Amino acid sequence: MLKQESGLRTGNLISDAFVFEWQNRPLENKLMIITDGGFTLAPDLNQKVQLIDNAVKVMHALGNSNPKVAVLSAVETVNPALQSTIDAAVLTKMNERGQIKGCIIDGPLALDNAISPESAEMKGIKSPVAGQADILLFPDIQSANITAKGTTYFSNFRLAHATMGAKAPVLIPSRSDTKDAKLLTIALNVILSTSL
Repeated sequence: MLKQESGLRTGNLISDAFVFEWQNRPLENKLMIITDGGFTLAPDLNQKVQLIDNAVKVMHALGNSNPKVAVLSAVETVNPALQSTIDAAVLTKMNERGQIKGCIIDGPLALDNAISPESAEMKGIKSPVAGQADILLFPDIQSANITAKGTTYFSNFRLAHATMGAKAPVLIPSRSDTKDAKLLTIALNVILSTSL
């Protein structure tokens, strides 16, 4: 797939959208995406724009027409010494000015206040994304990969993978994925093939 002569490359960034069902949350189960735990080692600002675009396309295909994107860091304030917070602030502003469309972006957000309304309220964070995130954009492959595997092994959440950025669906499940995860990955990519 990664070779130009394969005919699958589009010039876009190839990324993994790790879709999981967050079960037993306070209101109702919901689908969420973690990106990118599979391809992009340490994404720069331009690559983060493409990661968001790829994940948003998956959410649109799943029926979420305006997903909320949390750009994650260790803290929820901009710190010049922490590049992920600067990138998050720039991505948020790009979204506000219409440079990134089809979603609502906010950041920097820490994981707790990205997914927990209670945490966001305790920290005094007022944001349309805080506590309501659908897409979690991690600062690097390590944090995304570890968190994605945590949803599986600590919480037994159901999952599927979407490899985005190619001309056709490409199935690249983890070697240790369950039969259920592999079946859901096939189903997700069938949906994507008919909607993209």
